[in-house]
Amino acid sequence: MADLLGSILSSMEKPPSVGDQETRRKAREQAACLKKLQEQEKRQKVEFRKRMEKEVSDFIQDSGQTKRKFQPMNKIERSILHDVVEVAGLTSFSFGEDDECRYVMIFKKELAQWQEEEATQQGPAVVSPVSDYKDKYSHLIGKGAAKDAAHMLQANKTYGCVPVANKRDTRSIEEAMNEIRAKKRLRQSGEEGTPSS
Repeated sequence: MADLLGSILSSMEKPPSVGDQETRRKAREQAACLKKLQEQEKRQKVEFRKRMEKEVSDFIQDSGQTKRKFQPMNKIERSILHDVVEVAGLTSFSFGEDDECRYVMIFKKELAQWQEEEATQQGPAVVSPVSDYKDKYSHLIGKGAAKDAAHMLQANKTYGCVPVANKRDTRSIEEAMNEIRAKKRLRQSGEEGTPSS
């Protein structure tokens, strides 16, 4: 068995050494290639963003269009387009089932929405009710009930108290505690007096 293992190990190639010149050169080439790909991807994103900014700007200038549908694009391109649309002050939504066929539609905001946003930026409007609640519920509370209750500043002293007639146990707390202590003493003295077997 040991001979079989030894023959397998001797037939295998040795792993490259750490200081091997060839492996260092390959690692440098891979790093350079990776950096080149990253820069190329970054350039493509910048070019795509510029192209989308131009298309969105053209869409804004065209007063005949209120919405526009873009071709299906990947997730990164959709996120760039959503960002461009948000900066431009428009509305955008993604539609579609799968990641490959999802597309973006952009919409111009309606004039009413712009007016509503301007109104919210100016501050809250003063709201006055159509009817007075006192008139609406006067058949329940009466005309002067709330005023009379507001002028009455005495605390209700019977609040939380139970009348004696409703109590089952009419003893005071002290009487009940004394009775419990007496029973306890009686039980303890009874236990002490009984012989253990």
